[in-house]
Parts: sequence; C-alpha cells; structure tokens
Amino acid sequence: MSRPWWHTAVIYQIYPRSFQDTNGDGIGDLPGITSRLDHLVDLGVDALWISPFYPSPMADFGYDVADYTDVDPMFGTLDDFDDLLAAAHDRSLRVIIDWVPNHSSDQHPWFRESRSSRHDPKRDWYVWADPAPDGGPPNNWQSVFGGPAWEWDEATGQYYLHSFLREQPDLNWRNPEVEQTMFDTVRFWMDRGVDGLRIDVAHFIMKDPAMRDNPPADVEPTEFKSLGEYDRQDHIHDKGHPDVHEVFRRLRVLLDGYDGERFAVGEIHVFDWAEWVRYYGEADELHMPFNFSLLFAPWDAAEIRSRVDAMEAVLPSWAWPNHVLGNHDEVRLIDRYGGPERARAAAILLLTLRGTPTIYYGEEIGMRQADIPLDRQQDPWGLQVPGQGRDGCRTPMQWGDPFTDSEPWLPMMDEPTVAGQRTDPDSLLSFYRRLLTLRRTLPDLQTGDYRSIDGPDGVYLFRRGESVVVAINFTDEDRRIDLDGEVRFSTDPELEAVSAEGVVLGPDAGVIVVT
Repeated sequence: MSRPWWHTAVIYQIYPRSFQDTNGDGIGDLPGITSRLDHLVDLGVDALWISPFYPSPMADFGYDVADYTDVDPMFGTLDDFDDLLAAAHDRSLRVIIDWVPNHSSDQHPWFRESRSSRHDPKRDWYVWADPAPDGGPPNNWQSVFGGPAWEWDEATGQYYLHSFLREQPDLNWRNPEVEQTMFDTVRFWMDRGVDGLRIDVAHFIMKDPAMRDNPPADVEPTEFKSLGEYDRQDHIHDKGHPDVHEVFRRLRVLLDGYDGERFAVGEIHVFDWAEWVRYYGEADELHMPFNFSLLFAPWDAAEIRSRVDAMEAVLPSWAWPNHVLGNHDEVRLIDRYGGPERARAAAILLLTLRGTPTIYYGEEIGMRQADIPLDRQQDPWGLQVPGQGRDGCRTPMQWGDPFTDSEPWLPMMDEPTVAGQRTDPDSLLSFYRRLLTLRRTLPDLQTGDYRSIDGPDGVYLFRRGESVVVAINFTDEDRRIDLDGEVRFSTDPELEAVSAEGVVLGPDAGVIVVT
C-alpha cells in the first residue's frame, strides 16, 4: 500500500535561534540551518520542522508574529528561505514550518488598526469585550504565561484577549475575513514549496462565544512543573470549542488542493483520548494532532505501556499516530528521564513505537538542560512566572566547532558535541544513526502494526508487525526475557547478534529482536 511520506518519516525539530549563526550576531539564522543540513542527512532523519522565523518584536521569540509572509532580518531573507528549502529538497528532506494562527504580535498592522478605534474595519479581527460590571476583566480566563488573559485598552474602553503574553492578542477566528486572510498566509508558503505545517496551539483558535468562566481544576504539581493560576482552572471555555473542527476541515481542503502531499500536525495539549482523537476528524482535519502523553510519563514500564495502549485503542484504523519525547517547551530528555542510559532506552522507545517520531535538536548527542543564570534568562514565561522558564532547553547546538563568532544569545555548554561524537562508535550520536538506519531497513519498524506483550515486571514489551519485538527494562535491576529470534540492536552492544532466548537486560537496557 502506498503511504504518505509522513507515515515513515522521522521529523527533526530545529529552534532557529539556536542551530547555527552565520552573521555574527550570536543568534542562529536560516543560512545557518542550510549549512548544517548534511548533519541531518548523516543522522538519518527525513524532515525538519523549523520554529518561527517571521518578522517579530521577539516578545516570545517569534511566536508573536508581525508579518506572516516574510522572514525577520535576524534570520535572513525570503531568498535565504528559498535557498534553504531548495537545499533541503535536494537532499530529500521535507520542510515543515511553524504556523501561529491563534494570535499575532501587538505590533502587527492588523492589531494596530484594530485598537485604533471601535469603528475600525479591523476591530473585529481580534477578540474585544466590555468590562465586567465591576470594571474588571470580562471573565476569569487566565494567560498561559501568568495573570489574567485580558488587557485593558484605555483608548477604546474595552479589554482584548491574550491567551499568552499581552503582546500576543488573540485573533478572532469567528470573523470570516480573519480565516480567509490566515488561509492566504498558508497558501503563500505552500506556493513556495513548503511540505507541511506545525500549527502552534492549534486548539486555542476557537473559544466559547458566550465567554463563560472556567471552572476550577483538581490538579497537583509534578517534579518538573509547578502550578500557576492557569493550571488551577479547567480550560473548557477558553480553548477547544467544538467549532474548531470546522476550521480544520476547511484547512484540510486547502492543503489537499496542492500537488504532492502537504501535511499538518497540530500542537494539541489535550489528554482526554476521546477528545484528542477528534482532531483527526474523519480523515478530513489534521493529519496528526501531536501526542504529548509520553512527555509527562514517569519512567515506568506499566505507565508508558498504558498510555501507548490507550492511544492505540482510540485511533481509527486509518489514523496514523505520533510520539514526542522532547521539544522547545520541555526539560531536556536526558535530565527529565535521569541520565545517559535512559536516554538510549528512550531513543529506542521513540523510534520503534508505531507512528511518526519527532526528535528535538541536540537530543541525538544528549544535550543537557542548562542552568541559566538569572541575569542571562530571556524567556518571558520564566520572567513572569519563576520556575516556568524554557531557556534551559533552548541553548545553542553544541557542534564542537563555533556556533557563532560572538557571544551566543544564551549561554552554552562545552560538552557533549557533535564533533566529539561523530567518529566514536560508542557515542549517543552513533547510537541514533545506527537506530535510524535499522528503522529504515526493517519495514515492520516503519509501518508494522503494534501490540503490547506481557513480560517480566518493569519490562515494556511490544511487537511491531510480524517480525520485530522491542523490550525495554525500566527498572534498576536485571530482567530476563525469553523471545524467539535474534537481537538485532541493543543499548548493550554485547547483546547484539545473539539469540533472544534467555537474554538478560540490565537496568534501563533495551533490545530490538528480529524473529
């Protein structure tokens, strides 16, 4: 059966500020990404997703867009983007860009017009509301980045909605002109040859038209996440209104109208599986909603198995899953899971589960979460809500040759590096390359079905297709497994090319068995 490219692809996320600087300002740029494409080819990935590079005041480092159809001079020019796209396609790499439809920058010309007068033609392009009877915000909605989600505009006597920073006013997707114009921005990039979209906070674009208060939520803090006021609400009215599905159906028609296979994956922070799966529609909405369940799973075989099994159980037969273990908003994988051995086991998990995996830049060399001094911190979320900053996972890529000729925009560590691992057969980078090579050579690892298997306590066992079994020991003790076949790949090279019958997995060890 012919499959679309994203079914077998491995996606590599690039945070452009931190990949490679070529103009000496300490900030990565598009020509820098072009100069490093051969690393992606050598690694063995199939597509790159580039976080925002649009003109922006950089209040949220590009997620506050001031022009959806251009490139910020900090990152280069449209010609630089076209060069990057052509160079990627020459290497058979697909290119996915970030699309930020929920909000623009407050410096976008649309918003400047919108706030100029209640009677301006673009007033209804954003979400405005009268104050509550006491003069305060219209409801209790909170900003993800801290504080109320409403900002008072003295000149026009109304509040505007900002689900994130006050510099990021929410667009009003109930206005057909907004939808049409935003869809035109998609056409702009599709016409240039872009292969797909990663849609930022996709489910936020439609809110309750009655703007009802959110009820309180029953939540507890986790090891990596403290709780702010935002976390203490059940967000049933300020995002994810059912009308959002109609918008995605219309977007799918747009994408399907292009030659080739244009792709859309949505950032959907929804953890109710029945609600999450609705974003596939009837194969007529998003090609995939991102599945973030493993990002927040403890290092526990039963828990991870239960989350994967639950996701698989809700998917229609035609729907294609995906998995994520790291991105630009979360603590680095190696620190979140607890060390280099677990990082290797996590790589096996990510790259052998059924579906499309996404690798965050630097995970292939084991980049650590950086401890950024207070005077060097830049993330607006962390500056507004201490403890929520994301600078530590966004530090510059550690190539081993200069990322920049000047001071990098965030402090960076010396080790590990790509150069230091490239020729070391025992390095994590070599481990990723071998694993990705195996994934390409075993069809069952790319497209085989998934079935979990009962095994020893603390071991996650699952079968892919008819020929592959994966076993990962999530404990700190040895575990014996008895499987038919040969160990083709392992976190312990001494276990490779031996019979899988009676194999002893050490702590945090994993094997791929071919039957």
